[in-house]
Amino acid sequence: MTDDTIDWDAFFTLHHEMPREGPGSDAMTEAVARSLPPLPDGAIMDLGCGPGRQTLVLARTLRHSVIAIDTHRPYLERLAMAADDAGLSSLIETRQQSFFNLAEEPDGVGLIWAEGSIYIPGFVGGLRLWRSLLVPGGLLVASDIAWVVDDPPAEAKAFWDADGAGIEPMEDKVREAAEAGYELLSAHLLPKEAWWTEYYQPLAARSARLRPDAGPALTQVLDDTDREIDIWQRFGDSFAYVFFVLRKMDDDAG
Repeated sequence: MTDDTIDWDAFFTLHHEMPREGPGSDAMTEAVARSLPPLPDGAIMDLGCGPGRQTLVLARTLRHSVIAIDTHRPYLERLAMAADDAGLSSLIETRQQSFFNLAEEPDGVGLIWAEGSIYIPGFVGGLRLWRSLLVPGGLLVASDIAWVVDDPPAEAKAFWDADGAGIEPMEDKVREAAEAGYELLSAHLLPKEAWWTEYYQPLAARSARLRPDAGPALTQVLDDTDREIDIWQRFGDSFAYVFFVLRKMDDDAG
């Protein structure tokens, strides 16, 4: 579903206290973070952090302060409590704001982390929107959904096209990143079990609990979610979340 068709009250009712807001795992976040080259000076921003599972991993793994940004205050409050419990509160700053109008940091941004959130502005839109924030040679890590087969199943393609996710083959996203002024350093595919264990499985269980008393708006969100899970269960080998590790190229090189 596209951003402007979501009933956000119903969405947050379903997603209340879910462990994460998209496919992923702490192990994958840590593995990608450890694969990064030495970071340039500048802030680290986690854009669209949600409840912040990856924020905690980044702070712990990189031993660097992280600015966690989201528009939904309850997510930020959960993250702040989790950071305190983990002994990481000194490394995590939460900000309730939109990543569509971020102010420049005084010393620039060395790393932007967008785990499962770049779909909101769109892959190309996000790359262009955030590029000016990065210092020369700054890194942008974005996970986004992509086709990993040459001939995607028609039913899966129709579903994602209607959803507005804009799924493209991996090679198309790599080309688009280059056209937006980035060099691809590496790409990492999220394993299928990371979709199920921490995302779809608890989401499906909560959907089943909510359905008997759901009104029309929530029922629509539940139906859309159950349909998405069904598509993944039947066609999940044809698409994947991919972590794209990108480096900002010099303006005269992009």
